[in-house]
Amino acid sequence: MTAVTVKGLRVDLDGRGVDVVDLIDFEIAAGEVLGLVGESGSGKTTAGVTLLGDARRGASIAGGSIVLDGREVVGLGPGQLAKLRGSSVAYVPQDPAMALNPALRLRRQLDELFEFHRPDMPEPDRDARIKATMREVGLDDSDAFLARFPHQLSGGQQQRVTLALAFLLRPRVIVLDEPTTGLDVTTQARVLATVRDLCASHQVAALYVTHDMAVVAGLAHRVMVMYAGRIVETGPSATIFGAPVHPYTRALIAAVPQVSERRELTAIPGDTPMPGRRPGGCAFHPRCKHADPACATTVPEPVEIAPGHIARCLHATRFAAEPAAPAPALAAGRTGGRGEVLLEVTGVDAFHGRKQVLHDVSLTLARGECLALVGESGSGKTTLARCVIGLHKNHTGTMTFRGAPLATRTRDRSRESRRAIQYIFQSPYNSLNPRRSIGETLREPLKVLFGMSATKAGAEVSDVLERVSLSPAVATSYPDQLSGGERQRVAIARALVCRPEVLICDEVTSALDVSVQASIVRLLRRLQDEEGLALLFVTHNLGLVRAVADHVVAMRAGRIVEGGPVDDVLDRPGDQFTRDLIAATPELSAAPTGDPSRLPLSLEDPT
Repeated sequence: MTAVTVKGLRVDLDGRGVDVVDLIDFEIAAGEVLGLVGESGSGKTTAGVTLLGDARRGASIAGGSIVLDGREVVGLGPGQLAKLRGSSVAYVPQDPAMALNPALRLRRQLDELFEFHRPDMPEPDRDARIKATMREVGLDDSDAFLARFPHQLSGGQQQRVTLALAFLLRPRVIVLDEPTTGLDVTTQARVLATVRDLCASHQVAALYVTHDMAVVAGLAHRVMVMYAGRIVETGPSATIFGAPVHPYTRALIAAVPQVSERRELTAIPGDTPMPGRRPGGCAFHPRCKHADPACATTVPEPVEIAPGHIARCLHATRFAAEPAAPAPALAAGRTGGRGEVLLEVTGVDAFHGRKQVLHDVSLTLARGECLALVGESGSGKTTLARCVIGLHKNHTGTMTFRGAPLATRTRDRSRESRRAIQYIFQSPYNSLNPRRSIGETLREPLKVLFGMSATKAGAEVSDVLERVSLSPAVATSYPDQLSGGERQRVAIARALVCRPEVLICDEVTSALDVSVQASIVRLLRRLQDEEGLALLFVTHNLGLVRAVADHVVAMRAGRIVEGGPVDDVLDRPGDQFTRDLIAATPELSAAPTGDPSRLPLSLEDPT
């Protein structure tokens, strides 16, 4: 039974007649999960929120039809839409901390839905439904847990509360907008298992919006690939990941790291064109290595490759007969002949207040080496990295750089050690000053650390921007004028301008598209090879670890449980925790089975 049907959907920027998305057609059956993937700026979230009769700020639904459970959504008034949202169609946002009211206890937030949509439902029935839903999402249904505030929960628990809010009234359709971005792999697996099981048990149709291709491969029954506001390919999950046709789909898949094999990550050149700046013909043609003159002038019509498999490409039939070339495997990781040891951490214990969060942690980092720190959220990875850079002062043990002791606090360290060890934060949005131009941001450390003149600093800024594959003209821009990938490159340039010997990379690709992530990884590897940079790479993405790291250390509850050459640890893990991390990591290679029930973790673990 079809739960929602979308035909000819178009969303325009208000008053400009410029489309954000157009020609969108799809259906979702009850109990089915439909994945919607593409790079940032492709229109995924815009298309998703239209199922709630909404459009993003500054835009409006300009045409088309959305029939949800037999009812037309387009054209409904504010009051009718308010009744629809939450009861017939629900939304799960990317950031649960922003979606949950910090001033209200969990029970109150859940109960508010009944007050608005089901005011006549008796109190005992409400309580029974709330507790049943909490159990369904793998959370404690006790009164004590329901009396908690959102800040008293972990990130994974917060996300599962948003799932409880979405499924509480048993809607027909649910829209999930990047709900696992930033979660560690085991927490992500539990959240995905929750989504899969609830959709199946309650026959809820789900639209899962994400840029994580591996997640969709293991979850969705069907997949739509979106580019520049258009659906460019759609089909069963097994077909999209096993036999993709559109060059864009193939390029996205080639950029996805795999934990099962070391492979070259291929970035897509250029950027996704924004509304009003999209080229004629096929919008992907400026970035497509297969484009010919016709692609620049002719808008491709949908071509049916096989039943249920459709692609918008002038050469779809030819590409369907040509299997996509696999990404070339990388050489085996560098396991021997380590260079000079630059950084040595010995017996570090760290505390947050009275709580000990690191226990007797020791490791070494050699020149030109990439050492990955992996583990679940709360395992102590970032705390260790902050101890190394001098931002976490409440710790004991010893740390040395080139054999010389490092002071606990950054301010107490020599200028030379502050220059030589640099930190790249997870969020370039927060680490760059929005009121300073890129040039001002990059010139500041040159002035502080080297006393460099303005003329010489300007030349140095142009040089470092080119080293991270940005135009020197970017120096006059401000952070809000750049894409996420460009901002992250600026953050890397901010570290490189100090001429460091050690780079600490803290989840630097966690929120980036797979193509941008691939370009950042290639950049870091090039810097590692050409300049002998040592990288301490903090991440929860084991596929990325396989692609970029030489050695890996797995952490759990503040302790190192396993470490060694990356291929040895990932191919032959000795600790059960490491095996669990690997098992929880989604893989593209799982997609051809087409079975979205393969998710590795059950709902039994309530953490």
